[in-house]
Amino acid sequence: MQHGKYRFIVGFLLVPLVLYGVFVISPFVQAIYYSFTDWTGLSSDFKMVGFDNYQRMFKDDVFWTSVGHNVLLLLLLPLVTIGLGLFFAFMLNVGGRRRKNAAVAGVRGSSVYKIIYFFPQVLSIAIVALLFQFAYNPNSGAINSLLKAVGLDSVQPEWLGDPQLALWCVMAVMVWSNVGFYVVLFSAGMSSIPKDYYEAALLDGANRIQSFFKITLPLLWDTVQTGWVYMGIMALDGFAVVQIMTVGPGGPDYSTELLSFFLYTKAFRDGQAGYATTLGVALLIVTLIFAGIVMKLGRRERLEY
Repeated sequence: MQHGKYRFIVGFLLVPLVLYGVFVISPFVQAIYYSFTDWTGLSSDFKMVGFDNYQRMFKDDVFWTSVGHNVLLLLLLPLVTIGLGLFFAFMLNVGGRRRKNAAVAGVRGSSVYKIIYFFPQVLSIAIVALLFQFAYNPNSGAINSLLKAVGLDSVQPEWLGDPQLALWCVMAVMVWSNVGFYVVLFSAGMSSIPKDYYEAALLDGANRIQSFFKITLPLLWDTVQTGWVYMGIMALDGFAVVQIMTVGPGGPDYSTELLSFFLYTKAFRDGQAGYATTLGVALLIVTLIFAGIVMKLGRRERLEY
């Protein structure tokens, strides 16, 4: 049985590893190489400039503004999205009233709610961004029209036109478009937790909040941790929403500028591909640091059931 084992393993792994190296690892290496050049992205002629692009990046005020916005999204977007996802999933699976045949059950109509929550995932992010762009329109948008209809004519924010509100409007769209995915994801995880655990906790006098923190969250921790990393990567991106929704885009006054969109403008609008790849390297480093911190802080003993 051991004869030829390693040749068999290498035979299966060789092609996938080669493809991964060519299409995943190679672009990263090329990006790091081009970050030390003055490449415009439109010509094959370029020269090495050393660390000039990195020195320029650290002195660029727009870069630090975009990093600050990304850090804000990193702190709030996963927390709000995953928190809402856990709350709705818990209510749909074990948060309902007791019934005759089961001591633990979800709210009535939970299957319908799951479809409603998941609906934004069916829509393209471009469609979602366009819909909310129309909704945020200060003159004819649905939100201000609703405020006017209920007698709040004096409250007519500019929304995406207000530097103080624009980023929060973008964040609200990102939460709305992603929370349904986590509701379904966490619901699938909760449905596999034995109901006996919840029934035993109820018999011992535990309420719903205690059941959530003592049973549900520890048993779903691996799923929550993975979702946190994924949502953090979404927060570091956010390109499509900013590109479609915002004024400028990226405005007003760089109030919605994100690192991914700043990279895009430098590469495709300004023809500074060398500097753009430098920003890409910075984005890669921030992503790896974020993932490492989440995995390190979230490490705990694995619970099995």
